[in-house]
Amino acid sequence: MLTSVSPAEGFAVDESELGIGNLLVQTGKLSSRDLERAIAAGDELRGRLSEVLVQLGLVSEIDVAQARSTLLGIPFVSADDFPEVWPDVQGLQPAFLRSHRVLPVAQQDSQLDVVMADPQDRFVLKALRLATGLSIRPFLAMGSDIDKALARRDVEGGIEDGEVEEDVDSGDFVEHLKDLASEAPVIRLVNTIIGRVIELRASDIHLEPFENGLQVRYRVDGVLQEADLLAVKQGAAVVSRIKLLAHIDIAERRLPQDGRIRTRVKGRELDLRISTVPTVHGESVVMRVLDRASVRLSLEEMAMDEATLRAFRALLARPHGIFLVTGPTGAGKTTTLYAGLSELDASAQKIITVEDPVEYQFAGIAQMQVHSQIGLTFASALRSILRQDPDIIMIGEMRDGETAQIAVQAALTGHLVLSTLHTNTAASAVIRMRDMGVERYLITSTVIGVVAQRLVRTLCGDCKQAYTPDPAMLQSTGLERFVAPGSALYRARGCPSCRNTGYKGRAGLFELLMVDDAMRKGILDGADGSVLQELAVGAGMVTLYEDGLRKVGKGLTTYEEVLRATASEDNG
Repeated sequence: MLTSVSPAEGFAVDESELGIGNLLVQTGKLSSRDLERAIAAGDELRGRLSEVLVQLGLVSEIDVAQARSTLLGIPFVSADDFPEVWPDVQGLQPAFLRSHRVLPVAQQDSQLDVVMADPQDRFVLKALRLATGLSIRPFLAMGSDIDKALARRDVEGGIEDGEVEEDVDSGDFVEHLKDLASEAPVIRLVNTIIGRVIELRASDIHLEPFENGLQVRYRVDGVLQEADLLAVKQGAAVVSRIKLLAHIDIAERRLPQDGRIRTRVKGRELDLRISTVPTVHGESVVMRVLDRASVRLSLEEMAMDEATLRAFRALLARPHGIFLVTGPTGAGKTTTLYAGLSELDASAQKIITVEDPVEYQFAGIAQMQVHSQIGLTFASALRSILRQDPDIIMIGEMRDGETAQIAVQAALTGHLVLSTLHTNTAASAVIRMRDMGVERYLITSTVIGVVAQRLVRTLCGDCKQAYTPDPAMLQSTGLERFVAPGSALYRARGCPSCRNTGYKGRAGLFELLMVDDAMRKGILDGADGSVLQELAVGAGMVTLYEDGLRKVGKGLTTYEEVLRATASEDNG
């Protein structure tokens, strides 16, 4: 039987708050040890116990709200049940509603229904009665849902109170932004925006300013999904809050800036790479989510074909040479290299990486962060680490001719060099190196293999729908080589588990080019990318498109997804 936890000396815990904590323990949402930790941390964090539990990432806001609803016997209302049309109630000021997190949802005769973050607040209930002359029936809702609903209502109603004029003194303006960014509702809103990446499995958060407000979008499985539209004033405060957290100059709004935020969300450590750029209506912010707990750092889990996986591992076992991973931005190139590094014996080999930035940290591997502002570029870092007697070097990206030349010299002097390139196919990586000024004979002497990759969304296992494909479709697409006659394929349908997209998670498509004698001759003869691609296919390389067809045949994804990911390639 679970026992209740009592507050330690020095931190006065409200009885109802302690009741919420104990109920969370009893329902398995929280451990007794974590509740004790939260009570002990209360003095430092200076908040109600329930707020401290959420701040520490021990429980979610909805867990706390549902526990409060159970204890108080007050019905809980989710954001989905908020009305489409707001009641027009006289006497209620928007500033009062925002500061006390109250939202009127329905009025019938002399009764007003409101949702509140704290329906026990007698002062607010009395103020609502006096201001409206109505009897008040309170319901419970999450504070973040109320904040967002009020912001939408303000936008729809054209409320712009508190908007900052552009001609005020710049110093005062910056201080005003800092004040806005430090207000509790803004802090909660930013925490909510960031916290949603866990439930959505998002890889990026986009905050895009437009004339009517700040649009929040999340990239889930490579596809952007719209979320909330924040009011103009709220948008400025949210962006300022993010810049403060990322240690970015809050006064500079005319130039692009980069930063980083390390935070804990729902018990998981998140690393956010922040990029801001100025636009017509304000600063656009993109937060790249680096979640070590969700990244696949195992080659087996990346859906790589067995033959490709064997060849990949054979290349990693080579004592020297250049091994490249290519693809567009967001194709998972760095993750593939990390997965390869995780299989190497760091205790027996000296492994050094040069990255911009260091995305995930590994035990036993020396990782270097590029700082171009102080002259520490990929090229200068490479020159230095060659004197560190490394066995294996990973270069985050081969960006220029100087970096490529040093990588070639490292490979020629007995090092295995892993790197990424932005090219569409494996064969075009050779052409890219040639364009960067690397001589053809040096390419043939150093490059041992190239992997090109893409990411496709995988079908949701809960709702994917089987169908019998048309034989003509199988023949025209090339699927007949991978699908037996009469076998079923699967299409995306959509369910609550996948948020009605039909897809959940992603898998890689890979093509691995091995540099053999025929390929070396083609490179030395100056063959173009299409000829080199044909040579690689003739030697047994499975193309990205073919690897995609194979995954369609296995029921992992759909033909439409493969076509989307490989549309720029020759799929004939």
